[in-house]
Amino acid sequence: MHQIEIVGMRKNRDLKIVITIIILAIITIILSVGIIIYNKHKVVETATNINNDNNNSVAIENNEEAKKQQTIDENSQKFINEINNIYNGEEGKRVFLTFDDGPTEEVTPYILDILDKYNIKATFFVLGNRVKANPEILKREYDSGHYIANHGYSHKYSKIYKSAASVLDEYNKTEEAIKTVLGDETYSSNLFRFPGGAYGGPYEKIKKKARKLLNENGIAYLDWSALTYDAGGAKTKKEILKNLKETMNGWDNVVILMHDSADKKITYETLEDVIEYLQEKGYAFKNIYDLIEN
Repeated sequence: MHQIEIVGMRKNRDLKIVITIIILAIITIILSVGIIIYNKHKVVETATNINNDNNNSVAIENNEEAKKQQTIDENSQKFINEINNIYNGEEGKRVFLTFDDGPTEEVTPYILDILDKYNIKATFFVLGNRVKANPEILKREYDSGHYIANHGYSHKYSKIYKSAASVLDEYNKTEEAIKTVLGDETYSSNLFRFPGGAYGGPYEKIKKKARKLLNENGIAYLDWSALTYDAGGAKTKKEILKNLKETMNGWDNVVILMHDSADKKITYETLEDVIEYLQEKGYAFKNIYDLIEN
């Protein structure tokens, strides 16, 4: 009898142990599953937070870039408007001396000497291939306070006016040459002068598309209202001054075309006469920087 009771007690004890082990195992499994679920939630939450932070950073950067681009666009459009209205100035008689096709060793330094003598700032529409050939002269122009504008790279009409895109390519290539020489990657002239003028001629259809393309890229273009014909056959001081007087037409706002290519010695030989005539007529000498600063 006692032996049977002892056996029964042992069975009950063993059953309790088994039940306890099962309960502990179940608790352990539940805890493990809970921990796994919690960790997965934290991972998802962390990933979501990181993703949100990244998205916020990207959004902030995009917003700043958009604001920057908007400012660039606004400034470019303002500059284009200033150039388009260059002949509408109301502050008195003013004249812009502009020189195309340089810089060259043969002519440009002599022009710069004369401009220094009279303390006049001009605008130079430079060719990219001559910028590369005469970097020190370009630096002198820039350091002297003259405005460096863009006249394309090659001056070969068949190449420049192959398409509107080729006009922009020549502009960009020259801008890169200017930046390299000046050591300033931020420099942008934003101003182009079409070789042969922005209007008319056999390439008018391409020029029309190019004018639109340049403006769409924040680039202004400027021709002239008066010229000396230093590149059109004038050989003497008398002819230079006669041509200038006839083409100025007594206007208050004048952009004068001259050249500093290697074969235009007549330009610097008559430049003092041109300057003194304009002074006598009461003109104030301006360059493109004066438009930007207004």
